[in-house]
Amino acid sequence: MKCVVSVLGKDRTGIVAAVATALTECSANIDDISQTILGEGEIFSMTMLVTIAPEVCDFNTVQDKLTKVGDDLGLQVIIQREDVFSVMYKI
Repeated sequence: MKCVVSVLGKDRTGIVAAVATALTECSANIDDISQTILGEGEIFSMTMLVTIAPEVCDFNTVQDKLTKVGDDLGLQVIIQREDVFSVMYKI
């Protein structure tokens, strides 16, 4: 299942590692990743396209793990199914 993961918050060391670790624990694969630091180095923004294996970790389990990472690091971490994301942002 393809999903889009969005991360936004104050920049700090270890954000990519923490998100990638949570995904790895669920046997998810990072297919594409884009990140940037907005403004004067204050705001971290990252978008990932990932493939999750529902037979290993279902969507809700992956979402819970990523929410915990966000809570631990003070970030907003959102995961959406790619099909839902595409419909929401269709022009």
